[in-house]
Amino acid sequence: MLDDNTLREVFSLRIGWWGAISVITISFMLILVALSLLIVYTPLRNILPGYNESLRQQIITESARVDSLQTSLTVQRQYLDVIKQVVAGDIQTDSVQSLDSLQLVEREQILAQNSEVTENFKTQYEQKERDRLLLFDNTASRTVQQLFRPVRGVITQSARPDLHSYATTIHTAKNENVLATMRGTIVLVERMADNTFTVILQNNRFVTVYHHVAKVVKPQGSEVERGESIALMDGDHDLALEVWDAGKFVNPEEVIVW
Repeated sequence: MLDDNTLREVFSLRIGWWGAISVITISFMLILVALSLLIVYTPLRNILPGYNESLRQQIITESARVDSLQTSLTVQRQYLDVIKQVVAGDIQTDSVQSLDSLQLVEREQILAQNSEVTENFKTQYEQKERDRLLLFDNTASRTVQQLFRPVRGVITQSARPDLHSYATTIHTAKNENVLATMRGTIVLVERMADNTFTVILQNNRFVTVYHHVAKVVKPQGSEVERGESIALMDGDHDLALEVWDAGKFVNPEEVIVW
């Protein structure tokens, strides 16, 4: 290094091959030590693969917990919305399963028409089972009207009046409509201990009792038409149906076309 004014030598340094190698090696080691200290004593060490697996697992666990809390919050919000609708009376019945007035009239007309095959079957059946049919009714001339099918489902247990079991059990799907078996008045709607309802429909001497319905859509005292929706099933309980004629037991399987 030279002075610009006097051109005198101020400083000089002579480096050979070994000197250059030594300078480069020392510089590299200093940089390596600085990086090591930076990684060891700063949070940068957490980005190294395999350095802290417990922290990584904790982050994954907390993320899953946050997702679970979000799902629970969404379900709770939906539940509160349903409660608000129930309190406000804004719950709507299932429109898919409901029947309009034209369909009700057509189905009532079809059910009212007894074909020749049906009449022959009824005659043969009554002759064959006359003793059993007259077990609870000594009036042989009493006629029982044909009732509307109350629900779509599968009969899982028949009535056993000899064992004092007068209900026919029908397994149904969730949100299945429970229909009126006849035109009449809902004389009773009562909540039971298992949070289901019992509904009694009456038309003069005929009485239909529905057990284990989940939700009632027609209040007590309502006038309903034959085939009109009066309640809904929840899929967790089976419908238990009883039919009575002037206080006498009637087997639902004999007066309803399933």
